[in-house]
Amino acid sequence: MSATPILEPTRTVRVAPTWRHRLRNKASWAPVLAAVTILILMLAAGQAYFGVFVTPRILSSLFVDNAYLIVLAAGMTFVILSGGIDLSVGAVMAFTGILGAKLLAAGIPTPLVIPLMIVAGALFGLTIGVMVHYFDVQPFIASLAAMFLARGLCFVVSLEAIQVKEPAVLWLQSTKLGSGGWYITPTVIIALLVVAVAIWVLGYTRFGRTVYAVGGNQQSALLMGLPVARTRVLVYVISGTCAGIAGLLFTSYTAAGYSLNGIGTELDTIAAVVIGGTLLTGGSGYVIGSLVGVLVYGVIKVSITFLGADASWTRITIGILLLAFVVVQRLIVARTSRK
Repeated sequence: MSATPILEPTRTVRVAPTWRHRLRNKASWAPVLAAVTILILMLAAGQAYFGVFVTPRILSSLFVDNAYLIVLAAGMTFVILSGGIDLSVGAVMAFTGILGAKLLAAGIPTPLVIPLMIVAGALFGLTIGVMVHYFDVQPFIASLAAMFLARGLCFVVSLEAIQVKEPAVLWLQSTKLGSGGWYITPTVIIALLVVAVAIWVLGYTRFGRTVYAVGGNQQSALLMGLPVARTRVLVYVISGTCAGIAGLLFTSYTAAGYSLNGIGTELDTIAAVVIGGTLLTGGSGYVIGSLVGVLVYGVIKVSITFLGADASWTRITIGILLLAFVVVQRLIVARTSRK
């Protein structure tokens, strides 16, 4: 009787996918790459038409002039990734800015005023998050109510613009670091640090993975035992905190606090995030894409200025791009669902 051969269990050899395979399998990168392509094409077209469009001074100004919007977009990315929306960021930015200007004019020390501005923004975010999750208020309605509240508080603080003369605050915008025509300001450094922290949180922490899970399917996230309640509240706290930081940057940029600052900024922020590839339905997107979206917005503004056209064309162009990217998003979602 012959001995039965002992068969060893088959070992599955897994071949690490190349970056091309990873990129091909992640449809979520397609809108980001589209935004990068549009940015490059716009810069190339501007240089071809104007001749002096792609210069160190103009490229540097894209970051300097939009530092506050970069911070707002980073915070908004968290909210939209979770499946929510925050319409209050422009009003909160204005409120924290005029509050800071008022406190500085009253002689309150700057090291105390700056944290108060950021905390004020975070409290607005906390309020929205609590309303959204624990009182089941739609994010649109909750953030709209916060927007009206913040804007009303702006007028309570002051009906007039308040000039900021504090050297420490003005230093954030007036100091230019660089050489050869290239320069950045401390406001840009703060904005890029916010983006870097946001990228790390979303890409390398459990909280970041939970944000994607909640935005992808909240019920599945609950069944998996993920902290959905804490996550839904915290994304709005992050957005409010970023609005407080943006209030500081914008106050430094304009050297004043004003109750009418930031009108329409929430729509610019949402547009930049969506153009940068974050799905409005949540669960897919990247902060780096939101940064690209802000740069696209900045290039459009500079182009309109060079052309000498009315500023309304900026809104028209952004609206067209936004519609195009929403259509692209729907096509990507539909294709992914079929797969």
